Amino acid sequence: MKLLITGGAGFIGSAVVRLAVARGHEVVNLDALTYAACLDNVASVADSPLYAFEKADIRDRAALDRIFAQHRPDAVMHLAAESHVDRSIDGPGDFISTNVTGTYTLLEAARAWWTAQGRPETFRFHHISTDEVFGSLGPTGQFTEDTPYDPRSPYSASKAASDHLVRAWAETYGLPVLLTNCSNNYGPFHFPEKLVPVVILNALAGKPIPVYGTGANVRDWLYVEDHADALLCVLEKGRPGRNYNIGGENERTNIDLVRTICAILDNRRPDARPHADLITFVTDRPGHDARYAIDPTRIRTELGWRPSVTVDEGLERTVDWYLANEPWWRALQARAGVGQRLGTRA
Repeated sequence: MKLLITGGAGFIGSAVVRLAVARGHEVVNLDALTYAACLDNVASVADSPLYAFEKADIRDRAALDRIFAQHRPDAVMHLAAESHVDRSIDGPGDFISTNVTGTYTLLEAARAWWTAQGRPETFRFHHISTDEVFGSLGPTGQFTEDTPYDPRSPYSASKAASDHLVRAWAETYGLPVLLTNCSNNYGPFHFPEKLVPVVILNALAGKPIPVYGTGANVRDWLYVEDHADALLCVLEKGRPGRNYNIGGENERTNIDLVRTICAILDNRRPDARPHADLITFVTDRPGHDARYAIDPTRIRTELGWRPSVTVDEGLERTVDWYLANEPWWRALQARAGVGQRLGTRA
């Protein structure tokens, strides 16, 4: 297939780009190259005849129309989004503009292209979303595809709105859509403002490792390359109009995750004292969801997919990648907001 992948210079998007090219798909990477994007993330495929890059904003309808007409994609994989909860607390406007208005503009451009081509049944609009749209779980239970939406941050509310738009375009206009909601991703090329890279990089620098609240918040951790594999599986096998939850089947409290990373670093880069001594509990994030957990039954039974990487294995791979790729993360540490505590304005 020829895939138009939005946000393909970001963390998850670049993993999808790399895997799609490796599997022989043609890829058009559409990215506005905002603060969290990095073309080094796709350097390994940049010279491939299967790869093309378009610098464009998903809110720019004229640019989208040109890109659809020029590249004639068989499918759209929509990953472009503002995604950092703390940044959404401090500046929600960017999240509404990109995640809501941008998704609307992309849907309209895709619908116009699809209609002009005679509404081919093989076309797909795959919208990639998050489990955060479902809100917060108690100590038991899991999110299913039928869990009611209950977003609790500007980020998750903007993603919930985009999910609803995608479903509405399917119901109203017949656009062949797929929708996936994933759990927390981690792995190589993770922008250094999220929890896992913050722990690794602060520990390497001997700086305090901030843990919100008591660290009791639970997340289901999904290795990013597993996620990319799942997304291509849904694109190729998923039923139009269907949504699929993608989980890592790896629940951990934040504090346990942080301690695991510290233990790996104790082995890889031993210091005079254990890296866990750097853990510092800080004021919690406003509205911090207590627990996320995905029930992956649908994608496992209908499409035959399940994660292949355990959280322990994935964290070792991730730490090793950061140790081997210091020039990549050093360059990003100078970007606005990186290394600062965000999300406190509430």
